[in-house]
Amino acid sequence: MEIELLKKENTPENVIDHSLAVYKKAMEIAANFDDADKDLIRKGALLHDIGRSKTHGITHAIEGVEIAKKYGYGEDVLNIIERHIGAGITESEAEKLGLPVKSYLPETLEEKIVAHADNLTSGSKEVDIDFVMKKWKRRIDDSEDNIERLIRLDDELIKAFEE
Repeated sequence: MEIELLKKENTPENVIDHSLAVYKKAMEIAANFDDADKDLIRKGALLHDIGRSKTHGITHAIEGVEIAKKYGYGEDVLNIIERHIGAGITESEAEKLGLPVKSYLPETLEEKIVAHADNLTSGSKEVDIDFVMKKWKRRIDDSEDNIERLIRLDDELIKAFEE
């Protein structure tokens, strides 16, 4: 159903491919958590970038929430869409970026899983944490806080389960 919705909203094919790759990675991460809501993760992972049907800017998360609302998705899915950007965005970062001022930090396990699966997916290819850190250092002026959040997310969701 979510793939049909992406197509109905004229989401670019490369974004759909990316969303499928994020879904795959999210389910891989979720397998380590018995209490993770896998259906919610599926919906959130597939729809996290639906706002890219309207813009490829940072506001794609806000646009995505509006689109998903239109189709009756609940707060749990809307929060995943809104909070998936990077390792989250603080209120002060939101203000600097011109977003409505509030916290966009992932809070629930499902929000964290989708956000991090998105971090670890470049296009439709899986990447490692070092790739993400290098990319962020190039793209984000003051990337230290973001990278610290990224590492904490990786520690919580990935490193805790490595042997």
